[in-house]
Amino acid sequence: MTFPSRSRRDFLSTLGALSAASVAVPPLLRGDAPSVVSPRAATSPRGLALAPDDFLLAPGLTYLQTGSLGPTPRPVLDATIAAWTTLEGDPAGQGYGPMEHAMEEVRAKAASFVGCKKEELVLTNCTTEGMNWVAQGAGLVAGDRVLTTDQEHPGGRVCWDYAARKFGVVLDIVEIPPGENDAQVIIDRFARAVTPRTRVFSFSHLLSSTGLRMPVAELSALARSRGCIAVVDGAQAVGGVAVDVKSLGCHVYATSGHKWMLAPKGTGLLYLSEELGTAIDPIALQSGRGAYTASSGVCSLPSVLGLGAAIDYLSTIGIARIESHNLELRQRLFAGLAGVPKLRVVSGGAGALASPLLSYVLPKDLTSGALHQRLRARHGVEVKVVPGNWFNGNRISTHLFNTAQDVDTLIQALRTELA
Repeated sequence: MTFPSRSRRDFLSTLGALSAASVAVPPLLRGDAPSVVSPRAATSPRGLALAPDDFLLAPGLTYLQTGSLGPTPRPVLDATIAAWTTLEGDPAGQGYGPMEHAMEEVRAKAASFVGCKKEELVLTNCTTEGMNWVAQGAGLVAGDRVLTTDQEHPGGRVCWDYAARKFGVVLDIVEIPPGENDAQVIIDRFARAVTPRTRVFSFSHLLSSTGLRMPVAELSALARSRGCIAVVDGAQAVGGVAVDVKSLGCHVYATSGHKWMLAPKGTGLLYLSEELGTAIDPIALQSGRGAYTASSGVCSLPSVLGLGAAIDYLSTIGIARIESHNLELRQRLFAGLAGVPKLRVVSGGAGALASPLLSYVLPKDLTSGALHQRLRARHGVEVKVVPGNWFNGNRISTHLFNTAQDVDTLIQALRTELA
């Protein structure tokens, strides 16, 4: 279902950061006819998209891979390109003037989007960069311990592996077997694993492997009760589900723009609660948390302004509506997979732990990579190959541009391939 034209106008009117930077807005963003025809311009509306041609997905491609890389909507892409064009017309005049101020407006907008103060938010290139800054700046020493899980994405785990190698930090690993979807069991395992030397709890908001929505508030409260810092990898959450970092109670929250936020690739956010003070003190933040500082250096200014446009796009639709849509499609998929032979769904059913990510395990005689290739080549369906260190399976991620037909296309393709 599409929004009425009024909602699209509402979105276009919210691109204040671009106008503040004196960026030339392209014709499409002024409401005129698009200057470039989208490959999907004549197709039917895409889910909750503000216009039928907002997503440039190739004809015939059923894209169920937002959990890896999300497609940037046309208006956001156009806003980014407009900013870049203007920047190159007067690089120093724009980059150290209007656009620098506009990036600070984006930082404030992003802070509001995740429920914190502007002063608590840092713009990054991705979740991994934010996590790296945290591990580097946490002041950990030999013998300190970090409590994490065996289901963390490599981008949220490598920073702690570095801390173990570089500083002598000890990692304690909580196991979360695929198919186990019990929040209290997870909380109890964390509680039993805490030691007097535990300094950090590090865990995902939504597990990249199965989509399990972790009990973040409870784990954060546990960390606080033991004098530990709660660090959350939120790469799979922001933009796909509602996120309020204050309600979650964590000290640190890192996320990316290139997944569910549908922003330009190479953008991200890092929340550092004001109560931390200088407890997280990496090199990149020595000169402050602004979009441009002496210690962080020059970033991709157009991408940051595009991130602001992406937040406007999501906000125009409404994050509550997006989450409801995503979960509705996810439950349709969950129900449909029950009739598909050979595979076993390891993500839970409907409930507090469900998310827009859903995974299944395949029999040993069929590798997830091989099925991925067949789904892509024979049916035009793009899914995620789950890394083998987790399990042999695929992961599906449904977002605002997906439809019930997309889900049904995948289910039929799986029935054909696994018959």
